[in-house]
Amino acid sequence: MHYTDAIRQQARRLHQHSTAQHRLRAADVRPLHIFAVVVVSLSLLPLGYLFLRATQAGADSIAFLLSGRVLGVLANSLKLTAAVALSATTLGLLVAWLTTRTDIPLRRLWLISSPLPLAIPSFIGAIAYIALLGPRGIIQQVLSPLGVQELPSIYGFPGAWLVITLFTYPYVLLPARAALLRLDPAQEETARSLGHSRWSVFWRVTLPQLRPAIGTGMLFVALYTLSDFGAVALLRYNAFTRAIFQQYTSSFDRTRAAVLALVLVALALALVSLERRVASSASNYRAGGSSTLRQFPLVRLGWWRFPALTFMAALIGLGLIAPLAVLVSWATQAVHSSASPLYSALAQPAANTAAISAVTAVLVSLAGLPLALLARQQRSPLGGWLVRLAYLGNSLPGLVIALALVFFAATYLPALYQTFALLILGYAIRFLPLSIGATQSALAQVNPCYEEAGRSLGLPGWQVNIRITLPLVRPGILGGAALVFLNVAKELPATLLLAPTGFKTLTTQIWSAHNEAQMSQIGVPALLLIATSALALSLILARDRGAEAG
Repeated sequence: MHYTDAIRQQARRLHQHSTAQHRLRAADVRPLHIFAVVVVSLSLLPLGYLFLRATQAGADSIAFLLSGRVLGVLANSLKLTAAVALSATTLGLLVAWLTTRTDIPLRRLWLISSPLPLAIPSFIGAIAYIALLGPRGIIQQVLSPLGVQELPSIYGFPGAWLVITLFTYPYVLLPARAALLRLDPAQEETARSLGHSRWSVFWRVTLPQLRPAIGTGMLFVALYTLSDFGAVALLRYNAFTRAIFQQYTSSFDRTRAAVLALVLVALALALVSLERRVASSASNYRAGGSSTLRQFPLVRLGWWRFPALTFMAALIGLGLIAPLAVLVSWATQAVHSSASPLYSALAQPAANTAAISAVTAVLVSLAGLPLALLARQQRSPLGGWLVRLAYLGNSLPGLVIALALVFFAATYLPALYQTFALLILGYAIRFLPLSIGATQSALAQVNPCYEEAGRSLGLPGWQVNIRITLPLVRPGILGGAALVFLNVAKELPATLLLAPTGFKTLTTQIWSAHNEAQMSQIGVPALLLIATSALALSLILARDRGAEAG
């Protein structure tokens, strides 16, 4: 009897302790909710502007949406997004497998060079490819002695698809390569021992475990394609961003532009929902085995090494060497023809680019942390919805965000108009999801036992987060900050519209030189911008290598 009473008392104490822990967690989460609601409310300002503008159209907006022109733009955007997502995913997955699982020659060279196209802004890539493959471009001039008078036009869908694919496939490559390195060889070895071929093992065992990483990469590629402005504008492809820009600038019809932008938001929401469904369906595929994973034996390519080398050389040549060669050529012309030192004209834009990117990266990392913590709380539906709403910013084109903030500031807060605060807010709205995603990935790898141990020692939730959780996820936060820095440095339309008067960055310098047809003046600032972006990218890759080594 005494034994039974003791068991009941212990069970009662455990229940009370568990209830107290749940109450403590709930109390700890409330400040995160408050901070997250403020952050998301600021992120939704552009969306509120779009609804305000769209409602002014009334019934005309429905007729406008159903017009042949808008349906054509919708078809164009969907076609480009689907084509780029599929091609970028294919390239990224193939490069990830070749560089992690095979004995391809020059493997280290491909490991380093394959992610570098991510450092080249798509609008700079478009400028370079127009110079290379334009009807009267560099390639045509080289082939002119052979009787080639004009090359097929690069403008329209072919050029937009090629350029955006070449500079977005690393979005799939990086998470896919990291996922491949984390897999346990035991599962594939077991499948092989059951008689499955290598190809069958890849489709039945490896690919399902890569699905979350591939889905995340595809989502970023698709959202990037939907929101890209520079490449589609320069290559004259009538996608949503170009149509919105024309409505704002040529037709001076902000209401119809807002209606188009809302369609773009709906498409982005559909993409995010689809990615979450894929990730949810893949949740049952988890890598098993011990905490210390063995290294996969490299696949012997044999005579397939020659096609593999040709593929890698062609990809790096198209995505990295070709655009850099054009820019170096222009930079050389500028150096030889310039009467004054180039650094005197570029020092300030370069410093402005680095400063505004660094400040934004820090602030966005701080803003994204509470949202990532809330997303980790599986019993917090509000936290899940807040994170979903925060992801809307990355689906809005920088152009739309910028014009929405200009309207808001000019109407309600004139003192905020043409200030650095408004510029940073525009960047933060657009790139907050990048920080959230990187921090979420780091939090997913934290063993909850460490945090439970801190709570059992009497630490309140905020101290657990600061003293235990933050040090463990610091590499992920720094990687997210580097990713934000990279994208802010490359951002064009938001910088053009929101930057204070006289504030020039490398992107605005390049855009001005292109509009004035001073192609030789593009080379040096473009190379500086790429070098700045490459530095941020190297920090991301260094974090990934550190995680792999650990």
